[in-house]
Amino acid sequence: MDEVVAEYIRRTVLKIPRDEIMAVLQEWGFLSKAQLQTVNFRQTKENISHSVTQLCEENSADIKQAALLDIIYNHRYPNKRVWSVYQMNKTGEEADFFDFRDFKKKIRRRIQSALINVTINFREYEDNAIWIRIAWGTPYTKPNQYKTTYAVYHSQTPYVFISASTLRSNLPLLCQAIVVASSYHDIREMELRSRCLKSLKDIVFKRYSQHSPDQQIQHLYFFFSYPAVDLRIIDENKSEKERIHRLNQDCFGDGPQPKLDFAQYKLETMFKSDPKWDVLEKKEPFRCLVKFSSPHLLESLKSLAPAGLSDAPLSPLLTCIPHKARNYFKIREKKSLLPGSFVSP
Repeated sequence: MDEVVAEYIRRTVLKIPRDEIMAVLQEWGFLSKAQLQTVNFRQTKENISHSVTQLCEENSADIKQAALLDIIYNHRYPNKRVWSVYQMNKTGEEADFFDFRDFKKKIRRRIQSALINVTINFREYEDNAIWIRIAWGTPYTKPNQYKTTYAVYHSQTPYVFISASTLRSNLPLLCQAIVVASSYHDIREMELRSRCLKSLKDIVFKRYSQHSPDQQIQHLYFFFSYPAVDLRIIDENKSEKERIHRLNQDCFGDGPQPKLDFAQYKLETMFKSDPKWDVLEKKEPFRCLVKFSSPHLLESLKSLAPAGLSDAPLSPLLTCIPHKARNYFKIREKKSLLPGSFVSP
């Protein structure tokens, strides 16, 4: 077995939590049950990694097997990477039959035609998710197995989740290969990033608990049209907390929010001023870029009103982040505004 492969397997084993090394190796399937029984999993991780490496040398493990172990590790612990969502578009509405073998062949052909020194590995999971692992090299150097790019594509959907390495210059090549292999026309980044891959999937596939926008509008209309004013209420703070909780629940729903680290808006609104002020000679739209980042962005927004840091309900600009995922978070406002004021959607 190559020394580079042996060292990569050893380091991968070291990354796995000690209590789960056995389960990961069993899922890997490269070592037999009898071989795994010879490993003492109660010793230190360093000693375990050496024992596993010796067994892999006996089985003559190659880079393909080492890459498969890495895919299994990243599938079990996807929060070790930062994921971005990409959406693809088709020119027609026809549904194509998906062939996994043909998909792999097209990916390899497209990438390897532009770059020779590259290793590409695939693994298909039960939820129609295809995990793609790519280790990039250069025309003069071998692929760097420690700076890999991961892509997760769900067949029959236009969504791809990509975790890019520091070698971002090869990202356009990967995107182009996925578009061609999946029979789409183009691909765009949705400006939606997080370490929690499951939350990103929940957002784009609409699989999380959310409140109906129509019900939210009806509730707000009732609140502003018929304010509940009762002079007999003594504990005003309690009443206000209940109101904030009710409005917050209407905006964000009952369940926990998807874990999102980053969101970005491209806003375009109109500025209207009194002609006497002569602020603007030309009536052009005002454009700006707004970025939000947090370890748990949606839960942070949800906690603003209860913490007294903002009024309730929050602006739709903040509460609509999950709903606007399919539109790349681009919101345009073209309404007539009050003199000299800016209004967010």
